[in-house]
Amino acid sequence: MFSWVLGSVSADMAIDLGTANTVVYVPGRGIVLDEPSVVAIELRGEDRKVIAAGHEAKTMLGRTPTKIETVQPLRDGVIADFNAAEEMIKYFIRRVNKRRLFGSPRIMICVPASATSVERRAVHEAGLSAGARRVYLIEEPVAAAIGAGLPIKEPRGSMIVDIGGGTTDICVMSMGSVIYSKSIRTAGNSMDEAIVNYARFKHHLLIGATNAEAIKKEAGSAVAKANGTHVAITIKGRDLQRGFPTEITLGPHEIADALTLPIQQIVGGIRQALADVPPELTADICDAGIYLTGGGALLDKLDVRLQQETGVKFKIAEDPLRCVVRGTGMALERLDEMTELLIKP
Repeated sequence: MFSWVLGSVSADMAIDLGTANTVVYVPGRGIVLDEPSVVAIELRGEDRKVIAAGHEAKTMLGRTPTKIETVQPLRDGVIADFNAAEEMIKYFIRRVNKRRLFGSPRIMICVPASATSVERRAVHEAGLSAGARRVYLIEEPVAAAIGAGLPIKEPRGSMIVDIGGGTTDICVMSMGSVIYSKSIRTAGNSMDEAIVNYARFKHHLLIGATNAEAIKKEAGSAVAKANGTHVAITIKGRDLQRGFPTEITLGPHEIADALTLPIQQIVGGIRQALADVPPELTADICDAGIYLTGGGALLDKLDVRLQQETGVKFKIAEDPLRCVVRGTGMALERLDEMTELLIKP
């Protein structure tokens, strides 16, 4: 009875606690928050006060005075700064639950497939410390498979590759169970870093990660052509030889070259998964194709490049950016049916 009363005055929520973005889904309301996983903290002696989070905090990256620091609490999909992560979750819970007078929500949070027990426990504890009355954990690729509508309960293999900000999660499921699950710590942030390194070593130009992310989104491609035409982009930074601000133009083949290493590492993870699952499931996967989710799936022609490298067709899920949080929300809504797919902290 008391649990029902609490539920009536607090919004249970599913949280995709990502390295790049945090997305919150509330049953019955859908996605209610989608913000960068960034916190701005004001230092007051030994005290640390959160003054902004999400979009507002991201605009401060690299622009703050010494008394304010901007923190990205997650690295490679797991919590790197527990206190900042806790404060960020609290901040977002208050944003979602601002009309509720009291009560603590139940929260389901997704974690990378290869998260250690220590990393899982950190996520679980952060959720409880942020005010949740109960915290459930689910693996990101499992949530992505649910959100993408894959037939995971049927007796045939379904494979999904979720390319997030910090990790690429690879999962094969059949008959409602996880047959294979693995994370590789190469994903969207690695692509940004690859662009930074390419500009530095090829053109002696220093650019920041935020600039590199913008380049990836605007003109990034896994192959030398984007949308059938050659696309070039002008980027600005600091000339490392002269020390002055300058700008250069990168052609599409250069961006594709810059992204080769992280893409090859993702290909290696996919090939390993196909080699490790039973041959019957491999045959199912070849027939149905491999589904791509996550922000990385939006990189132009990535599905084409992966198909060229593996010989298996790839399909981009509908609304790939939000598959994980939708799947997490569906698991929360059907908690009794999904118990076996949840993981222990």
